Amino acid sequence: MINEGTSASVSFTVDDSATAIALGSGDIPVLGTPKVVALCEESALAAIAGGLPEGMTTVGTSVTVDHLAPTAVDHTVVAQATVTHVDGRRLVFAVEVRQGDDVVARGTHVRFVVDRAAFLERLGPSKT
Repeated sequence: MINEGTSASVSFTVDDSATAIALGSGDIPVLGTPKVVALCEESALAAIAGGLPEGMTTVGTSVTVDHLAPTAVDHTVVAQATVTHVDGRRLVFAVEVRQGDDVVARGTHVRFVVDRAAFLERLGPSKT
């Protein structure tokens, strides 16, 4: 199962597809906040990879992030997530994104452990 203190990080080099302009969240060619949030979720998933029983997965339910500094195209950021609290199926992560020594963003992310098949079944048949 998942233990408090478990952490992982992912790195990402900002490209044009991850800018605020491309993501529709601004008009400046810097790392867009939606990508910052996605990196926080990605690092949380990496932190719990392999730690769940077979057939289980997690779904994100909350992300609170302060985007504190800009990151230019072609620069690399590292997102790290650390499990800070486990309450049954609820997992809370501290998340931080850095560019070198500078903090780009920080906040919290909450995920819930769910049975993958039961969760998908609740969606009903696909409309595609």
